[in-house]
Amino acid sequence: MKSSILIIDDEPGIRSTLSSILEDEKYNVRACEDALAGIEALKREPADIIFLDVLLPKLGGIEALEKIKSGWSSTEIVMISGHANIDMAVRAVKLGAFDFMEKPLSLDKVLTVCRNALAMKKLREENKTLKKLSSIACEDIIGTSAAIRKIRETVKQAAGSDARILITGENGAGKEVIARAIHLCSARCDNPFIDVNCAAIPDTLIESELFGHEKGAFTDAVASRKGRFELAHGGTLFMDEIGDMSLSAQAKVLRVIQEQKIERLGGEKTIETDVRIIAATNHDLEKACKEGSFRQDLFFRLNVIPIHAPALRERPEDIQHLLFYFLKSMEKEVVLEQDALDLLSAHAWPGNVRELKNLAERIAVMHTGNTINAQELGKLLQKKDKKYENKDKDKNEGNAENLPEGIFNQNYNEAKDSFEKSFLEFHLLKNNGIISRTAEAIGIYPSNLHAKLRKYNITTAGNKE
Repeated sequence: MKSSILIIDDEPGIRSTLSSILEDEKYNVRACEDALAGIEALKREPADIIFLDVLLPKLGGIEALEKIKSGWSSTEIVMISGHANIDMAVRAVKLGAFDFMEKPLSLDKVLTVCRNALAMKKLREENKTLKKLSSIACEDIIGTSAAIRKIRETVKQAAGSDARILITGENGAGKEVIARAIHLCSARCDNPFIDVNCAAIPDTLIESELFGHEKGAFTDAVASRKGRFELAHGGTLFMDEIGDMSLSAQAKVLRVIQEQKIERLGGEKTIETDVRIIAATNHDLEKACKEGSFRQDLFFRLNVIPIHAPALRERPEDIQHLLFYFLKSMEKEVVLEQDALDLLSAHAWPGNVRELKNLAERIAVMHTGNTINAQELGKLLQKKDKKYENKDKDKNEGNAENLPEGIFNQNYNEAKDSFEKSFLEFHLLKNNGIISRTAEAIGIYPSNLHAKLRKYNITTAGNKE
């Protein structure tokens, strides 16, 4: 669509000359001999740029500038005058004029100013759109706590660049919500947001999943396939649970970050990628770097802008807001009595926001009243009603309730590792040391289970595939 330009000048020669050169540049040009006629023309059809003379009959140019800016704020106005002075130019710019040009006009300068004004108008419109998107995107980051306010501010700041971002936090804390908000606030918002769960992909498939493959690259490659990097071209790639990625896969990702090029598995063609990477993990990557399970050079590449998603128990003031948000999305309105609110604040929320959303779904489906108290909420909050529990647990099941010795004297990450080791040992014993059956029981791939067994030096005799 052609950009529209309105010329307001009482000199026929100026109107004719400007119209001629601007029409030659394929602009849609109109001309008026005074400001009142120009304002009427704007009412019929707005303009992108106005060339406005300062000395005009009926209504002066400076007064017209104020009126036009109050009604058409997005229009860029270039003041022109044969009797200019510095005070007049300063006043015009303060009132919103884009530029001030003296007569006689330089045709080259007219075209340059015109291009610059259109570029500025486009930039302002894009910024306005991004601010609107930023507001919409950040609406999904619910809460009033200081931590959440800081995250919303960081999202808005980080979105303006292509810097890589590392989001840390427990499972269910909302890391993907933050990543999507960053994408929606960025200039890449019209391009794809591709997510990949690095923990859910076996080592044997990670290269194909990330970089794609050509037909015949391996036994089951019956057709060529684009990888996640290629699918995310021009947009954002969200690499969740990157702390669970193998060292060999980490090396391949590091190379792509450095060279911004990929090669499909089994292919020879180099494909350039324009991808903004946002990574997330629930692991302490700095500790993993020291232990040798995560590459330090990759960590530094990813951790340009760090964002920490706090656990829900660390921001209890947000729980009520989140619950009402989820209930509203499910078209359910419930008033929580004070004892119910106290119960929500006292709960540990090991599943974080994801657990709270599940609770909202149970309330929406199972609760019929318009209010809910602590007793009613407690029944819905429990994962299992005790009256339905199996009274004849075997000896292994009973041992699952025994936490590792000294766990409460450890810091958080040490305690988490102690629990994970005991968890794996328990399920291996329960499944007679069969790796595939154990992996299926706990919901991970056998290759990931092997990696965790190596990490914790678990060597149960008789382990089988």
